[in-house]
Amino acid sequence: MKLATANINLPAGKQDAILFDETLTGFGLRLRRGRGGKVIRNWIVQYRSHGRSRRMRVGSAETLTAAQARAEAKKLLARVELGEDPQADKAKRRERDEHSLRSVAQDYLHIKTGIKPRSLELLRWYLLEGPHMRPLLATPVDKVTRRDVAKRLLEAAKKSGVPTSIALRSAVSSLFSWAMQMGLVEHNPVIAAYKPETPQSRERVLSNAELAALWCGLEDDDYGKVVRLLILTGARRQEIGGMRWSEFSSDGTTWTLPRERAKSGKTHTLPVTPLMQSIIESVPRRDRFDILFGYRHGFTGWSIGKRALDKRLGLPHWTHHDIRRSTATDLGVEPHIIEEILAHRSGHKRGPAGIYNRSAYASQVRTALLMWSDHIRALVEGGDGTLSRCLDRCRDEG
Repeated sequence: MKLATANINLPAGKQDAILFDETLTGFGLRLRRGRGGKVIRNWIVQYRSHGRSRRMRVGSAETLTAAQARAEAKKLLARVELGEDPQADKAKRRERDEHSLRSVAQDYLHIKTGIKPRSLELLRWYLLEGPHMRPLLATPVDKVTRRDVAKRLLEAAKKSGVPTSIALRSAVSSLFSWAMQMGLVEHNPVIAAYKPETPQSRERVLSNAELAALWCGLEDDDYGKVVRLLILTGARRQEIGGMRWSEFSSDGTTWTLPRERAKSGKTHTLPVTPLMQSIIESVPRRDRFDILFGYRHGFTGWSIGKRALDKRLGLPHWTHHDIRRSTATDLGVEPHIIEEILAHRSGHKRGPAGIYNRSAYASQVRTALLMWSDHIRALVEGGDGTLSRCLDRCRDEG
């Protein structure tokens, strides 16, 4: 019969039947008796592919008219004529839809080994926990386009800065490279996508007067204590911000940064100078918390603290990392001692010297940091330790 309507009943005594159209071979209407005796009607196509009989649902007769279903069936049967298998393609699509960007990223992070915990934590933040890729997480991984990625990278550059966008691009690219190896995608959408221009390396070094003004302008809160410790040690901000009580020696004379938190991936020990000790001892110990500042991930109020400080000081633009550069520049000791203090791998750490020279120069490092602490104390006391005097000196030298 020619199927012009779906208003057809099941033959008596049958629970399931297929009626095929006499004008379009393979196009039919399937009737099934459901719960409560209700007849369920679906348009279908039936065809052979690679020697096997296939049946595929076109759509419900409640939503598609016979004409609409017939037109769709013609498209599907045309694909069969061209050698395709629509039902198999549909099954593959259903399977791929289960591989969302979120699930693939989770699998990727699960197999990532041999990297530092901090690096893994950052990778997880860029791919899953941060805001930048969140709009795409539910998208099937093979449906993510170059345009999708470019939009996310541009948004990250606008809201969080170019360095964040560059790091995000690297993380997403490594994820898709792995997905290609696993056969989940055919190409990497990051290739040829928007790439922020790498910013030039900063060269800002704070003057003595600026360091003094910075010290004097800090409050006696967590942010103030953290930044003062940055000045005295030249450490990276996450190293001080994540400082733990268990990292200090029993007598409090040394602080050891564990390899899990060190950028170099190696433990790094610094002496605790009297000025550092006075700051550390002012931090109250908290039950159940090993960390000095902040909570689970350490101190996080960097931007809030800096905005308030900048409002008080009015110094030319500076960053927390400029403090590290300033400390390294003004220490006034041999380069290899500076590198030992900063736990920075270059120069003497490479080549044969880096392989065979295992000295930590502990005595020289302690002497250098004691001299640096005295220098900072003299700068501050030279301005009577008041913000107004420190700023006056800064303007005089400015």
